[in-house]
Amino acid sequence: MNKLLRRKIDAFLTAWKQNPDRKPLIVKGARQIGKTRSIEWFAKQNYSSVIQINFIEQKKYCNIFNDGFEVNSILKNISLLNPETEFIPGRTIFFFDELQACPNCATSLKFFKLDGRFDVICSGSLMGINYNEIESNSVGHKEDYEMYSMDFEEFLWANGYSDDFIDELYRHMLEVTPLATLQLDVLFGLFRDYAIIGGMPEVVNTYVKNKNFSGTLGIQKQLLKDYEEDISKYVDGLDKAKVKAVYNHISTFLAKENKRFQITKIAKNARNRDYIGCVDWLSDAGVINVCYCLNRPELPLKGNYDPKLYKIYYKDTGLLIASLDEEAQEDLRANKNLGTYKGAIYENIVGDMLVKQGYNLYYYHSDKPAVEMDFFIRDTNSLIPIEVKATDGSTASLNRLLNDNNYSDVKYGIKLGYKNIGFNGKFYTFPYFLTFLLKRFVANRTKTSES
Repeated sequence: MNKLLRRKIDAFLTAWKQNPDRKPLIVKGARQIGKTRSIEWFAKQNYSSVIQINFIEQKKYCNIFNDGFEVNSILKNISLLNPETEFIPGRTIFFFDELQACPNCATSLKFFKLDGRFDVICSGSLMGINYNEIESNSVGHKEDYEMYSMDFEEFLWANGYSDDFIDELYRHMLEVTPLATLQLDVLFGLFRDYAIIGGMPEVVNTYVKNKNFSGTLGIQKQLLKDYEEDISKYVDGLDKAKVKAVYNHISTFLAKENKRFQITKIAKNARNRDYIGCVDWLSDAGVINVCYCLNRPELPLKGNYDPKLYKIYYKDTGLLIASLDEEAQEDLRANKNLGTYKGAIYENIVGDMLVKQGYNLYYYHSDKPAVEMDFFIRDTNSLIPIEVKATDGSTASLNRLLNDNNYSDVKYGIKLGYKNIGFNGKFYTFPYFLTFLLKRFVANRTKTSES
């Protein structure tokens, strides 16, 4: 079995296996982001016996829990269905795929943990899984891992760049030393390509093999159709047409100047109360990232935002571009001028890069005084505004947040753009492509300032 693309879950799974007190693992995430492939590869490299069950393709295996959840009972029922199955204590892994099709499986994880003879990994698409139901099962006896489409670091790996190369980029950030012109040019080119194709593994694989965009758009279009079909299939308790309406209007609102999502403009006489739950469902399904407007730019972030004011971004920027009209797609692929879409593409990709580092998304907008900031993150004691510039424009809002004593939680800021690395005493300037290193940078800066 050949596994072309290196993923961050690879290192996580290795560390998980090395933990003598490891618990059954649930790997969850949006569909087609590479969960199954990565787990299959890990299992085959590390176990003598791999028992892989896909609850969608092998529906009869949902019945293996009918006689209860004791491990010996489950083994007996698996043997009835496949007498050739080998159960080797300490050298066998159960890989239960498409968990959403058999929620009963989650209850068995507690019993597998207490039994201790076998390792278990479950995988499932966020679409269709009732995680509230699953969370109530096997509490304390399982571990969760959320997987995403490929981030820019994984994209660099796919294109042959090493960990040493990435560590060198990080050292430039820490030491605030500019990158060489050649480095900038090459990395901006790779970043623009990453923005256009996104991080879905099949798309990236095609790009790497062909060394161009050939074939990538067709895959992206099919992914968009698959997501729409899944909305029809899995939405339960909500109006499917309304969920689809929200999903299909994301790019429309991102094209506007303020980019805020407004239910009232989706359809004639549309009301917020009629769409309650639609945005949450898409977010829980791993399809979108939601960015909430802060009440004030101050700490703490959680609880300090208006749940009615938000922007919606695609989880994968490549899918955002694939959702645009054909002329826009051709322009972006041919000219790579991402700024023509009012900065929406830059905001979308930066937001996604922040989420993949574990951040929640927040922005701020105020007319009096006039302040607009794209994103905020934090360290242990300060609020950090992040400005995303599609053009080399002014930084009035960033300067106001840094200079006004009313914003005492803001100690420094970050500006992302087509710029080299720099620091003017108030905010750092970084090229977009270094966004994937921000959490690492902020943690080190905080540690250094406190020592």
